[in-house]
Parts: sequence; structure tokens; C-alpha cells
Amino acid sequence: MLEGENIICISQTTWHGEYTKSTVQLLSLLAKKNTIVFVEYPFTVKDIVMSLLGKQKAEVLRMLGFKKRMIDEKTDNGAIVKHLIMPPVLPVDFIGNESIFKMVFSINTFIYKYQLRKTIKHLKLTNPIIISAFNPIYGLPMIGQLNEFLNIYYCYDGMDTKRHHSRIYDIEQEFCKKVDGIITTSDYLNAEKKQLNTQSYVVKNGVDFKLFVPHAKKLISSNTAIKKVGYIGSLDFRFDIDIVEFSIKEMPDVLFEFTGYLLNETIKERLSKYKNVTFFKSVKAHEVPELLSKYDLGIIPYMMDEVNKNIYPLKINEYLAAGVPVVMTAFANLIDFKSIVKVADNKAHFKSCIENELKNDTDAFIQDRIEFARANSWENRADEFGAILKKFSDDKVSLKIKKQIQKL
Repeated sequence: MLEGENIICISQTTWHGEYTKSTVQLLSLLAKKNTIVFVEYPFTVKDIVMSLLGKQKAEVLRMLGFKKRMIDEKTDNGAIVKHLIMPPVLPVDFIGNESIFKMVFSINTFIYKYQLRKTIKHLKLTNPIIISAFNPIYGLPMIGQLNEFLNIYYCYDGMDTKRHHSRIYDIEQEFCKKVDGIITTSDYLNAEKKQLNTQSYVVKNGVDFKLFVPHAKKLISSNTAIKKVGYIGSLDFRFDIDIVEFSIKEMPDVLFEFTGYLLNETIKERLSKYKNVTFFKSVKAHEVPELLSKYDLGIIPYMMDEVNKNIYPLKINEYLAAGVPVVMTAFANLIDFKSIVKVADNKAHFKSCIENELKNDTDAFIQDRIEFARANSWENRADEFGAILKKFSDDKVSLKIKKQIQKL
């Protein structure tokens, strides 16, 4: 059990939002016995302008210092997390020339270093553990700058070039080699990172089981005439439209519902023309369990490509916690779920898996899924995460003692 530590998380996400975030879940639980500072997503000057124009939502007053940059966030379990919003940084991702990029980005890293040092001094944090959560671009220049005891990389996805361009690969590789340890969310990611740093371990994504269990299915749907297939999550460019469209077209008597933030308009353009398809706006995390319990089956239709091989989807445990059968594409090798989730490697197979699961589901299978998800609760994952952090800490202490002895 990890206790009494000072943890600063340099995050690539916001604390609040329309979807569940593994970083937020883990830190909320670790906050019960440790001091946690969560550093919000690095907003830029552009974000301020877009927010003032009403095209975006960002806490402009806190960013500019007209309101407190750091406030207490109370978690669902009653713990407190220190929530820090940085001053706005300069947009740099569009800069192609590396020399100019490094020069401008050095201003951003100075802002980060200054604000974090100020926060550490204000809170009187000694020997902090710095966790860069999928944010190597800011994590790398902070190494050795914050009087930290440990520097850890929490990696929950594969890097792509959409935002930071190809430079992010070199930055992440250098970061992996320099940190004290790495924690990933999938076996595939871990195997990749272990080649750069032997101190790489896996803590897979979990589920807020206490949130789901009151709404979990007890029995298969009594309405056998109309079956409902659901997808809840971001509708983005990971989504395999071809595979889903084939099933929709071939199963006109099955209803398909898609709920989530629409980032790829093509999904709606192609699928909404079918009478058995409905799209809904994204819902809050606490609304997901009740919505899922109304489905006869959940799908995870991600593209089978190099980027998606890294993913351990949060929704897989959420579907199972609701008692819902799951059919997914073979986008990643998720061995843990081999016995309980159906995996398809082409559109015909995907369709047949849906048909078989809808036809052959039983009350006993529902209970098996729920019990499977129970073991994957965020509480269990936070214990695993804390145990690995403690191992990193103990190993570093041992190494220091060993070096001191060698000097004698």
C-alpha cells in the first residue's frame, strides 16, 4: 500500500470531461492516503481566444490568474486532489522547423517549471513523485528540475502524429530511457516500452464497479422480438465504419445505438441513413451504467491497425460490469478477455458473432461477466499501481544505499 507520498501528475487530459479517464480514476483512489497534485491539460493562448469566442470551454479566469489556479477537487470517495491549471502556453505544434520549435517550446517549459516549483514550495512538498500521464513532451524537460525523488511515465496509448507530428516519437523514446520507471495499460505497450527501459510494468484499465453494479442486468431481456446493440464512447477515427455498416445492413431487425462525442462526422453520415440506427450525444460517466443495462450487446469496433494495437479499452470492463455480452474487432491482443469476449477479424465474422451472442445469451453468462468485471475494479488497479510506485521507490533507495557503501 502506497502511503504518505507527494505525487504530482503532469497530465495530457483534463480532470473533468464527458468520458472516464484512467488517470483520474487512479489518482482519485491514491488521494485517500497520499497528497496528489493534478496538473491540467496544457491549454494554450489559442484556447483562451476560442473560449472567449464561445467555441470552446476552458477556465480562462483560472488560466490567467484572476481566480485561483489551484483548487481542491473532492473525489467520489471523499478524498481531496489539488487541481492545478497552468498559465496559458504558446501553441507550438504547427512549427515545422525544429530549431524554432525548440526555441519557442523552451518558453512553455519555463512556464511549467516556474509554476510547478511555486506549487511545490507553497504546498511544502518534499521528494515528490512526478508522474507524466501520456505527456512526454512536457515530462521530458521537467526531469531533474523539480527536486523530485522519482520520475514515472504513465503510458495508456500509442503515440501518433496528429498533434505533435513525428517529433513526438523521438521525444517519447528519450523520455522512456531517462525515467525511473514506466507503467503502461496493455501488454503490447509494455513489451514496446521494455525495450527502452527494463523498469516497465503493466496496470490495465479498470471499471468503477460500485457505479455499475446497481444497474447491472440480472436476466436476459424479456423482449425477444427486438434486440438492441449499443456503442458508448468517442466516435472518432479509430472506429471501423465498414465493419459496423455491414452488420447494420445485414441485420435490419436489430437496433443499433451510438452514444458519444462525434469526432468523425463520416460515421454519422454513413450510418444514420439506416432505419435501425440512432445516434445520441455523449452522456456523463454516471449515466453510462443505466444506459448500458438496456442493451442486449455492446460492440467495440476499432480499426485493426498499428495504433490501435496499443489500446486496452475502458469500455470493455464497463460493458461486462453491466452484464452485457461484448463483440469486438481483433484490433488488440487482449488475452485476459479471451474466454468471455468474442473477437472478430473481418466484417462477416463480426456480424456472425453479434448474431450468436444475441441468440445464445443466458442469465448464467450475465453473472459470469459481472464477476469477471468485479476483479477488474479501479480499487484493485489502484492497489497495483501504488505497489509498483512503491517498488520503484524502494529500488531507488536501495540503489542509493548501495552506492554510498561502495564509496566507503
